[in-house]
Amino acid sequence: MTGESRIFAGCSVLVTGGGTGIGRGVALAFARQGARVTVAGRTGSTLKETVALVEAGGGEAAARPADITRAADVSALVEATARQFGGLDVAVNCAGVFPPPAAVADITEEQWHRTFDTNLTGMWLSMKYEIAHMRAHGGGAIVNIASNIGAHRRAPGLAAYAASKAAVGVLTRTAALDHIRDGVRINAVSPGPVDTPMSTLPGETPDAKAARMRDALPVGRVSSTEEIAAAVLHLASPAAASTVGADLVLDGGATA
Repeated sequence: MTGESRIFAGCSVLVTGGGTGIGRGVALAFARQGARVTVAGRTGSTLKETVALVEAGGGEAAARPADITRAADVSALVEATARQFGGLDVAVNCAGVFPPPAAVADITEEQWHRTFDTNLTGMWLSMKYEIAHMRAHGGGAIVNIASNIGAHRRAPGLAAYAASKAAVGVLTRTAALDHIRDGVRINAVSPGPVDTPMSTLPGETPDAKAARMRDALPVGRVSSTEEIAAAVLHLASPAAASTVGADLVLDGGATA
């Protein structure tokens, strides 16, 4: 890849939930495009694995353990990212949880609150401090990971998850309108099933999962983390300068 094609060269990018799955794929994709990437999450060991993968590819990254449900953690995370890498140009909010499927009457209070604390309150806190820094330093771009479940389709047994992700879509669009005049451009990506452990049923083999997805999705397969990352990079790039408050659905035709 030539220097001219590295469209995020020199940019500082923060990825929450960067230790695994979509977050890791996003971090690696930004690093390949020249960004200096901070990955954040609760589990230090997986964050270090992501950093090692970035560095093995010649990129630069830092691991910062943080709990996005705690305002003090998020504030410190943004400050540390800006201090180490000279600012904050892009933030990608991938951190989230997927609770065990349960009918509405069977969801426990703990499951409900944990889901909303992470998927919604954590998303709000992340944006709150990211936006505050960006608008004070010339702007930036934020991409939130939502879901095709919630705002775009329903699924039995997933009420808490669907409600939290539907709210993320509303939060994203409202924040986009609130802060575009501050120079902060905010959008979302709503994946369907992605090739991560989150899309695998308990005890399911790779062959069984592949067969299930062939039947469930028009495209006949799950999306790769690389496909989701490519959409995130586009929304964060200058090529999407007029894209504000969008929710890009990548679900293999499930909601077509």
